Amino acid sequence: MSNPNLERRLSRFLPVLDWGRGYGRADLMGDGIAAIVVTIMLIPQSLAYALLAGVPAEVGLYASIAPLIAYAVFGSSRTLSVGPVAIVSLMTAAALAELNLQSATAIVAAAGVLALLSGLILLAMGALRLGFVANFLSHPVISGFITASGLLIATSQLKHLLGVPVSGHTLPDTIGQLARSLGQINLPTLIIGVFATVFLVWVRSGLARVLKTLRTPVGLIGPLVKAGPVFAVVATTWAAWQFDLGNHGVSLVGEVPSGLPSPEMPAFDPDVWLALMGSAALISLIGFVESVSVAQTLAAKRRQRIEPNQELVGLGAANVASAVAGGIPVTGGFSRSVVNFEAGARTPAAGVFTAIGIALAALFLTPYLFFLPKATLAATIVVAVLTLVDLKILQRSWRYSRADFSAVVLTMLLTLLVGVEAGVASGVVLSLLLHIYKTSRPHIAEVGLVPGSEHFRNILRHDVETDPQVLTLRIDESLYFANARMMEDHIYARVSADRELRHLILMFSAVNELDISALESLETINDRLKAMGIALHLSEVKGPVMDRLQRSSFLEHMTGKVFLSQYAAFQALRRIQPEPAAA
Repeated sequence: MSNPNLERRLSRFLPVLDWGRGYGRADLMGDGIAAIVVTIMLIPQSLAYALLAGVPAEVGLYASIAPLIAYAVFGSSRTLSVGPVAIVSLMTAAALAELNLQSATAIVAAAGVLALLSGLILLAMGALRLGFVANFLSHPVISGFITASGLLIATSQLKHLLGVPVSGHTLPDTIGQLARSLGQINLPTLIIGVFATVFLVWVRSGLARVLKTLRTPVGLIGPLVKAGPVFAVVATTWAAWQFDLGNHGVSLVGEVPSGLPSPEMPAFDPDVWLALMGSAALISLIGFVESVSVAQTLAAKRRQRIEPNQELVGLGAANVASAVAGGIPVTGGFSRSVVNFEAGARTPAAGVFTAIGIALAALFLTPYLFFLPKATLAATIVVAVLTLVDLKILQRSWRYSRADFSAVVLTMLLTLLVGVEAGVASGVVLSLLLHIYKTSRPHIAEVGLVPGSEHFRNILRHDVETDPQVLTLRIDESLYFANARMMEDHIYARVSADRELRHLILMFSAVNELDISALESLETINDRLKAMGIALHLSEVKGPVMDRLQRSSFLEHMTGKVFLSQYAAFQALRRIQPEPAAA
């Protein structure tokens, strides 16, 4: 006999039991077509992001196989596609650079450790139900970080497009080294890089129009446009082989091992693990925020639901799987997920089919990648990340909020001038400081009764009724340690010179939280107003706030009353009563 409660709990922890139970032929068809399109797109993209992360090309393929399968089992999104992404790959490169490792084997091993640590951190956060940490990064700060990272990534790939030796990790360092290396530009590399970049940009905007002109079936236009990077890879690889460009200074991918790696847990080296712990935490946070944003956006289009805490588990399992398979840290990618969604993916099984396609590529196609120019992969990265750059955020934030603008600019500058880890860390700190700054200066409005209604509005914005003996202040923020003292100062400044005042009503309609510091401030306000002959009243107190107040002795000593509504409070306390309506 089945246990419905047990089945629900298992389905919540293993979403595959939920969507897999009703999997049908229509799902298979949609997932299969989407997997073909995404596989074609991911092969060059995986190679490119491995290049960005500073690991051998095949590692990018490995990181696009096992994580997709793990996420299909544990993830809550039906269409999210996980794997290497630009920003996480850049952060991986920055973290590995700090270790000063020399051999490719050591670098790959360290990348596996980074993926494992990120996975364990995400799993721990999921177990503790810490999905709310995504709210610790404000949207302006995230936009500033992503924009700066996009610029940093694009700049870092210029060395591959120009064929010059550059190793900087900040914008000034990279630009300085590029400027000093201009005399060493390799012309064949430059030609390939410019061709690949221009072609990929044209594919995004012009290929669809050409295909429509040629009366290509509508169903083929999308896949052909998405396969643009594959066309660039094939063309430039053929050119490098045909003209022996490797002997003319063009940097090639070189030999890529065929086959799949044997599953193996990264070795435990306390020094390496400790050195990478901070980077793993930052990668986990940024990867989670990026992934959840993409997943929620796509889920909303189909009226589906994303569970942030389960996403932590799904992404954690994906990163652990990547580590075991010899990969790098992964997360949900925007471009691949959108392609997966638009290609018709219906369930996470599309990711499993994509993993099979990537595995087949690793088994049979890698010998043909020997002559692939790194300039082509660099062009793929540049064209992809420039879509992340949103310089308009500076204009929007300047117009809307100077505080948000300052946070965006500081995050961008630290990312560009110091590095991605400094940018992420500053983003977290700035988001929290920005929240504290804004909430520490709560908007407190003096309100009056709108004639002919029971509504109360700001006396500076509306024509309202007031009473000289009754003052109503609406507190438009939850009260806690950071703003309680400001509320005190505001109240004292307002009431101290008002000799007619006999009642103060604090309108709590916007107060959702009241900590003990704010409670002590209320007690102090009550005592001081009592000495001035002014009674303190509260109105429209929300249930959870009232529960807190009732657990204290404040209500017993408060000189006034708690009113259910502001209208009832004003009507009970006002000296000038309204004239009765005409019969």
